Amino acid sequence: MFSVRKFVQHIVGRHYYHTTETKMSLEQAKLVAAYRAVDEFVQNNNIVGIGSGSTVVYAVQRLAERVETENLKVTCIPTSFQAKQLIIKHNLILGELDTNPTIDVTIDGADEVDANMTLIKGGGGCLLQEKIIASCSKKMIVIADYTKDSEKLGDRYKKGIPIEVVPMAYVPIKIKIIQMFGGEIKLRSAIAKAGPVVTDNGNFILDWLFTNQDLDWDQVNSEIKMIPGVVETGLFVKMCNKAYFGQAEGTVAERSN
Repeated sequence: MFSVRKFVQHIVGRHYYHTTETKMSLEQAKLVAAYRAVDEFVQNNNIVGIGSGSTVVYAVQRLAERVETENLKVTCIPTSFQAKQLIIKHNLILGELDTNPTIDVTIDGADEVDANMTLIKGGGGCLLQEKIIASCSKKMIVIADYTKDSEKLGDRYKKGIPIEVVPMAYVPIKIKIIQMFGGEIKLRSAIAKAGPVVTDNGNFILDWLFTNQDLDWDQVNSEIKMIPGVVETGLFVKMCNKAYFGQAEGTVAERSN
């Protein structure tokens, strides 16, 4: 494990410096991307959507530091049980969509980001709530390490596109998607539990291993969502405003929509 405290000494104010190491770990790359996003996009009195996944851990850590040192007032809206626990752990104000239906900025991770800023999300199983929160946000900012940056979807992320489905319909949905677009579909199995993964919403997840990387992802997303029993897909099309990718050298690459 690397020392976050030791690594953060390379970050002074909002200026980001190279580390003296020739190559960073993936965790360090996640950290620099997360810190950059929080510093540049979170302002006082913001409503902030908190995404899910390993990179978001560093974003919440940085947000908590800024709340303490700058006396920021922010309300955090979680996208998952994990995100809710992070907010509580860091003593941040926990909100919900009922009272905060409009979110200023959501900071979230991604499993893959292509050249058109189309995302694959849902590797951690939280795609539905993540997409709901993103859809309620004025801006969606993605933070990731350099391994998530692709030219085309499927270049790097090989686990497929997650699709959340009503349990009773997963077999016919599998058949219909394969008939429509080809590829292979697997029901996601749980770890340390017999049977399939069950989402926070009580649904199953299908992972679609597509073979055609040149599909119109906007159209694909729309057509799959029209299949009865499909709750949501892990395709985030035209939703991400900016992406930060922590690099192996300690810098941060940016991409805007």
